[in-house]
Amino acid sequence: PMERAVGGNIMGHGTTHRVWLWRRKGAKRLARVVDSPRLPEAEAWFEVGEGGVYDAEPEE
Repeated sequence: PMERAVGGNIMGHGTTHRVWLWRRKGAKRLARVVDSPRLPEAEAWFEVGEGGVYDAEPEE
């Protein structure tokens, strides 16, 4: 399936930075910078828990 920005093209063109978010196994999440004038493309794994947001190990 094709991935689209929430809000369609208007939201995609009206933003400076684009970050895709994925829900993975359990509490793990993946954030990926896909378009930014100042940041390189990169990924960050994190977990959301009762106490807040924590660093997580990447999935294999």
